[in-house]
Amino acid sequence: MSRPPTFTPPPCADARVLATERGDFAVLDAVPRTPARATALLLPGYTGSKEDFVALLEPLTGAGYRVIAVDGRGQYESPGTDRQESYAQGELARDVLAQAAALGEAPGGLHLLGHSLGGQIARAAVLLDAAPFRSLTLMSSGPAEVVAAQRDKVKMLSDALAVLSMDEVWQAMQALDPPQDADTGDGADMRRRWLAHNPAQLIATGAQLTAEPDRVDELAAVGLPVHVLSGERDDVWPVELFDAMARRLGARRTTIAGAEHSPNTARPQETAQALAAFWDGLPDA
Repeated sequence: MSRPPTFTPPPCADARVLATERGDFAVLDAVPRTPARATALLLPGYTGSKEDFVALLEPLTGAGYRVIAVDGRGQYESPGTDRQESYAQGELARDVLAQAAALGEAPGGLHLLGHSLGGQIARAAVLLDAAPFRSLTLMSSGPAEVVAAQRDKVKMLSDALAVLSMDEVWQAMQALDPPQDADTGDGADMRRRWLAHNPAQLIATGAQLTAEPDRVDELAAVGLPVHVLSGERDDVWPVELFDAMARRLGARRTTIAGAEHSPNTARPQETAQALAAFWDGLPDA
């Protein structure tokens, strides 16, 4: 589970609702002091939320980028239904395209970034329609299904969600956490976020993570500039898979030293610098 350093957005960001033709989405909208070079739309991962990108907002706006971090449908502060079919990957991808449309023609264009599960949703959106985007960044998001150990964890969680309340599952997860992981300093915020997730969303997207096909060649055929970014270790997909995926895509490859599955929370300054360097180096929109 991702652990943002804080749930409080910095002064550059406002928490608001992004209204789209497919519903309302809770976002953090961070705006630079000077006219934005471009806009970035950031999608969180499984069990995550827009707050996972809080530590990136100031350095990215400082580099001149407007940043929209979003809760997907059924995640934290964005509403969702209790029907698992509402969270099919195609539906979530169409949500991303609706969010892009709601942002309009941003000066400098729109960069798309997805972390983990969010990367696979972002890839699906680009494969439906790449036209709204100048680039795609896959952050700690692999080419296909997660490793066997993670598939087992997702199944265990989904089985629990089918019979227990969100609060009962939270208590069970806390009992299983090592002491150093359980004491985050933001336990109340983490619990509140967990309880706000729709369990149908978690079950449906968990199933996607355990069965995602390899669509790297499809993505390569689109021709959109791609950035593959990860930590130097990862227990969800082996780092070697990120390396190989980047080669297949002809993508920029960045490894963040000292980070694991969430470089956005572990090394936000270095991650923001890598993102801005990629975006800065792209041809003008």
